[in-house]
Amino acid sequence: MTTLRRDTMSLTRYNPWSVFDQLQRELNMPMTKFDTEDNGNIATANWAPAVDIKEDDKAFTLLADIPGVDPDEIEVTMDKGVLTIKGERQSEKKTEEENYKRVERQYGVFYRRFTLPDSANAEAIEAHSEHGVLKITIPKQEVAQSRRISVKK
Repeated sequence: MTTLRRDTMSLTRYNPWSVFDQLQRELNMPMTKFDTEDNGNIATANWAPAVDIKEDDKAFTLLADIPGVDPDEIEVTMDKGVLTIKGERQSEKKTEEENYKRVERQYGVFYRRFTLPDSANAEAIEAHSEHGVLKITIPKQEVAQSRRISVKK
């Protein structure tokens, strides 16, 4: 008597976009380390605030979502054409009795850097915080118009 053996094979659905999804997740991860004062001190960036950047004829505007952070604790600097935003969101004490099922708010150090174009006026940058949104306005400076220079004999 012959026994018929049936091997089972599990089917896995192929998702061609999964590689791109993984790449997007990795690109959205914040920098893991940065030098805080150019003196060798290393700090960890735990999260990165979402930032919208818009441009019009007169200025660039950055809108950074930083709820729960005291505006006095946010450091905005400009050095050699690079705008840096950094700070820290303090974590809340959670007790076991509160029965959290999921915690999605991120705490700790944040850090973002943006290279500004030559048309940015670094001397006139302004930053304001309202309702957890940091608004940084970077006015544009006049760009020298190109002109033809005649060669004399």
